[in-house]
Amino acid sequence: MSEEQVVKTFHLQIISVNGCFYDDEAAEVILPCEDGELAVLSGHEEMILAIYEGILKIKKPNGEWVIGVVSIGSVQMTTDNRCTVIVNTVEKPEDIDKRRAQEAYEFAMEHLAQKQSIKEYKKSQAGLARALTRLKAASKYQE
Repeated sequence: MSEEQVVKTFHLQIISVNGCFYDDEAAEVILPCEDGELAVLSGHEEMILAIYEGILKIKKPNGEWVIGVVSIGSVQMTTDNRCTVIVNTVEKPEDIDKRRAQEAYEFAMEHLAQKQSIKEYKKSQAGLARALTRLKAASKYQE
């Protein structure tokens, strides 16, 4: 006798300044963190954590994956099996304009080469990281 495998899920909400990117049940979410990727599954311990620029991957209960490119933000997992991700920006790879992402990359590289204050330098580094993430995602996930 084979028993059907039940997929354990949790409620996942991904919000940015542009609105809600995802608000449904999920089997897993993989988040870009400072020291690598963090996978969150149903029943994960309570936490609040910083998120960095990178690729976010959502596994729906049916096994389908949803990909998003995110900027900095945070994630909170609560004991009632709810996960909330709040980021500055999130977009689907197919919505990324490769030409604009390339221009943003070149702009950031030019600014990094100039003499800047520490604050301006950090801003240029953040812009470069975001441009690189968007270019990689657009190349990898667009067809």
